[in-house]
Amino acid sequence: MQNPPKKLLEQVKDQIRLKHYSYRTEESYIQWIRRYILFHNKRHPKEMGVPEIEAFLSHLAVEQKVAASTQNQALSSLLFLYRHVLHLELDDRIDAIRAKKPQYLPTVLTPEEVKAILTQMTGVHRLVVQILYGSGLRQTECLELRVKDLDFGQQQIPS
Repeated sequence: MQNPPKKLLEQVKDQIRLKHYSYRTEESYIQWIRRYILFHNKRHPKEMGVPEIEAFLSHLAVEQKVAASTQNQALSSLLFLYRHVLHLELDDRIDAIRAKKPQYLPTVLTPEEVKAILTQMTGVHRLVVQILYGSGLRQTECLELRVKDLDFGQQQIPS
């Protein structure tokens, strides 16, 4: 006697585990796939395609006002479902209304503020901050520097 075929979400879990995705990814993908199916009145994803994915993603952006990263997570979940579980390639480009990415403006100190901070510092800490500020190096790159890497006379880091 044959075992009955596994339910869709069980198949998704099996594929996620086969690919060694994290448990949190598994939870997230299952949740998004479930929401997608419920959004389309419990239609099986095999009966749906790009237009339904676009409608779902657009709904998330417009009606639910989710963040761009959340919408991308939902899209990744659905692409995983179609490619790795249903073994269907979605030929068309998915052209949903995209959630807006927030504009992050960096905080920039004025030269006077930088001088005020530097005057409060001494020794190695001051040198590290001066190198970071003047060179654009990343913190880890700066901390890997050695005294022999610096040209104090020319105030340069020779290549």
